[in-house]
Amino acid sequence: MLATTLIIAQCLMASTVSQAEPLLYSVLPISNSLQREGISLNGEWKMLVDPYENGYYNYRWEPFDQQESPDRQSYFLDVKPADRSDRIEYDFDKAESINVPGDWNTQHEKLYFYEGSVWYRKAFECSPPEGMRAFLVFGSANYEAHAYLNGKKLGSHVGGFTPFQFEITDLLREGTQSLVVKVDNKRLREGVPTLNTDWWNYGGLTRDVRVVFVPQSFIHSFTLKLKPGSRDTVILEAWIDNPSTDKQLKLVIPEMGIDQDFQADEQGHIVVEAQARRIYMWSTTSPKLYDVALAYGDDHLTDQIGFRTITTEGQDILLNGRPVFLRGISIHEESPLTQARAHSREDAEALLSAAKELGCNMVRLAHYPHNEHMARVADEMGIMVWEEIPVYWTIQWDNPSTLENARNQLRELIHRDRNRASVIIWSMANETPVSEGRNAFLLKLVEDARAMDSTRLISAAMEYHRDPENPQKLIVEDPFADHTDIVSFNQYVGWYYGMPQDCANIEWHIPYDKPVFISEFGGGAKFGMHGDHLDRWTEEFQHELYQQTLPMLGKIEGLRGMSPWILFDFRSPRRPLPEVQDFYNRKGLLSEKGEKKLAWYVLKDYYTDTDRKWRNR
Repeated sequence: MLATTLIIAQCLMASTVSQAEPLLYSVLPISNSLQREGISLNGEWKMLVDPYENGYYNYRWEPFDQQESPDRQSYFLDVKPADRSDRIEYDFDKAESINVPGDWNTQHEKLYFYEGSVWYRKAFECSPPEGMRAFLVFGSANYEAHAYLNGKKLGSHVGGFTPFQFEITDLLREGTQSLVVKVDNKRLREGVPTLNTDWWNYGGLTRDVRVVFVPQSFIHSFTLKLKPGSRDTVILEAWIDNPSTDKQLKLVIPEMGIDQDFQADEQGHIVVEAQARRIYMWSTTSPKLYDVALAYGDDHLTDQIGFRTITTEGQDILLNGRPVFLRGISIHEESPLTQARAHSREDAEALLSAAKELGCNMVRLAHYPHNEHMARVADEMGIMVWEEIPVYWTIQWDNPSTLENARNQLRELIHRDRNRASVIIWSMANETPVSEGRNAFLLKLVEDARAMDSTRLISAAMEYHRDPENPQKLIVEDPFADHTDIVSFNQYVGWYYGMPQDCANIEWHIPYDKPVFISEFGGGAKFGMHGDHLDRWTEEFQHELYQQTLPMLGKIEGLRGMSPWILFDFRSPRRPLPEVQDFYNRKGLLSEKGEKKLAWYVLKDYYTDTDRKWRNR
């Protein structure tokens, strides 16, 4: 179990969440690392493919980490063959190159289906400013990472989609630094996600890697939000690393007329209110962002933050107190620009611009945390966001380490993105079978999410079942729905169940006085394949399915949004059908290259009409 996870678990067991938060936040990554002073380690790295993990285990399968010699933390250390008396069977200098950030699957053809360990090595110059501390920050590494700097182990991290860091202040040396990272993307039965998924298991250092410099005392993290029920007061909560009694935290929001100093407690924790002039609310039609500056001694942070409320009332979803219909689409983290794992701001702009062109005011980022640029660009574009963690299908519900893994991924996601106005929903799971163990597992996640962030809605993509006496009656009834703010479920009538014309006879039973959100529906079609509207895989079939599905869903009382599956075709090892799927899930309204299928226009027209109706309500 990761040290991070263990520390967090001990904190929560020892005290209430609010009392433990200063300690909890000390083991989470520094906020706003992309905006801080530092150096980028992006670019060309060297790599060694290690399917037998010779660099980590000896021939008796004993980890070098657990052996007595501190110099044998890994076989692949920062040494030249001439510097070692034992036999050396690797040479990073002669190894192949790989770009970071990026996945190894699409950069090296021989690694397209590879699941296992790859060692990365980066030599770089680093001279931190005098008196500053240095942190090595990874945007993510899929799935398990072990990091070594100048031959010394920094630590490890589990979870393929959230950031992590190590302090390296005392490990930097004169001259060139050598960073070695073992990344292993093997699927695990006890993992989150588990063995069985329906997306590509991209491996590698898939997001930015940076060395960040901060003063001895610095702002570790902060959050700004509206005071409940107020439009002129903000609440600042912040955590100071190594707090000093002679320093105060300064908050400046010029447009709000806020310029105040605040004192942290002994643990470095601050919770205060600040009175503002009138606050203009962030919305999809006017995505207002305020320039925010914080300072603590020599540490300075800037950000752009929007303020809004998202609540429910009966069957309505309220954005800033006004009912809204979520015109959404689901998205996987694949780039139409490169046909690889998306990671850059340009990727985010391409994906979200396509959603905007479709008429969306909301996107569902499936089925794991996407890169940080997605939420930041959504802030700027005025697109609401559903974010989720990969608690997917058949997680080991009764395994304590699996639960702690999921909780840690959720905390790291919320910690990273809870200043993003665009993010309105934290989702706990996707298509998980109901059981007592599953219910207890998900409820613990809900408790964590609400403790860390009370300003967003909680949901999960649930499932339906058929009435045994009437197969046309579909029932959405899940004990977990009692703990969510909206009732979300996936349905594929006309694709996995029946044909498109069967939609006309469906009756839905959803016994909740809550907003209903259809988190998935759709069917596959290969771009350019044409035929009769009843011929599967043709654009005409997908077109017909959308034409029949939308009126069926429109009959659901309390329907307040949907995120059809999916915006772009995406890779999946579960989809091998030659000449049609070719290892792609073809349910996209766009091909992987961005080519529009016929169903695109059906949904675009529906969203245009829906937008007009809701504007006139």
